[in-house]
Amino acid sequence: MSIRVLIDATAIPRDRGGVGRYIDGLLDALSDLHSGVAAIAHPVDAAVFATRGIEVIPAPWWIDRAPLRLLWEQMVLPGVVSRGRFDVLHSPHYTFPRRGRFGRVVTIHDLTFFTIPAAHNPLKRLWFMSWLRRLAKADFPVVAVSHATADAFVNLLHADGSRVTVALHGCDEEIFRVPAPGEVAEFAAGLHPPVDKWIAFLGTLEPRKNVAALVKAHASLGPDAPTLLLAGGPGWDPAAGPAIKASQAGGSDVRTLGYVPIERLRALLGGAEVVAYPSLGEGFGLPVLEAMASGACVLTTRELALPEVGGDGVAYSTTSADDIASSLAALLADPQRRASLGAAAVKRAGRFTWKAAAAAHLDAYRDAM
Repeated sequence: MSIRVLIDATAIPRDRGGVGRYIDGLLDALSDLHSGVAAIAHPVDAAVFATRGIEVIPAPWWIDRAPLRLLWEQMVLPGVVSRGRFDVLHSPHYTFPRRGRFGRVVTIHDLTFFTIPAAHNPLKRLWFMSWLRRLAKADFPVVAVSHATADAFVNLLHADGSRVTVALHGCDEEIFRVPAPGEVAEFAAGLHPPVDKWIAFLGTLEPRKNVAALVKAHASLGPDAPTLLLAGGPGWDPAAGPAIKASQAGGSDVRTLGYVPIERLRALLGGAEVVAYPSLGEGFGLPVLEAMASGACVLTTRELALPEVGGDGVAYSTTSADDIASSLAALLADPQRRASLGAAAVKRAGRFTWKAAAAAHLDAYRDAM
């Protein structure tokens, strides 16, 4: 069956994290598997996709602001789908046009708006909860990024499980691979001041990532602990900032790097003594997979989908600062275990491919027909 699919890529954030990496990886893999896939994106992103041989439709420049983008999604996007004679519209970030005579597929990333409500901005939480409830009552296919997310969608919202396709994320092996020693040395030398050893965290500094507990755990390791490098956007976490300031005032070397370009991430992650990701819950946990593919020794938690990603290739702790500290101390004292976990992580990360994710998405698109 020949299917024309339009993917709404207008939700890609400027820093290319999270949903941005999902859409990037999915589009590249789909363009290799299926000739009938196109994307609609902001003009800057459209130009990038076009250079990669992806059929693309530029969206209006004025949808940069979320309220305008959502209005455009409901009022204008259905017409774009119809005029382009697309059979299916894929909305990859919860929201979707409520009207239109075409097939629809929607991706859900997690249900933590329900399971960890305090970890979200109240307005954002209520907004996405309403869309998830609406989606649970709809009759078109849903893509869940993990089995944990699919189970939560079915069990919490009483959705029809037969509509849900699980498509685990992949990892770009050209970008995320074990870094060369020279890459790690260059990254370390580029820090101000340079460092020899570090513990890395990658992710937005938001309450769900449990950054304050990680910072407190690091401070308890003492003055000889490796530097803690926090990479990612500032987010809205009210506890992270004070914890970082208190730790720095106490003499701990904690640094916020902000957004780190994607081409430098394998050196940050693969060069770390440990990559710590003590999240309270993830719908998938892409930073964990990217760290594993980079050969890192990863410490994370068993919350929600994280064990689906980490398996036996990572170490686990609870979410408490005391347990994170003791787990970090044990790993830092055992270089042989760190090396063993790093090797196991690379092997396991190889199972997660965008080609497999794209094939699962194509099944959902066929169901939408």
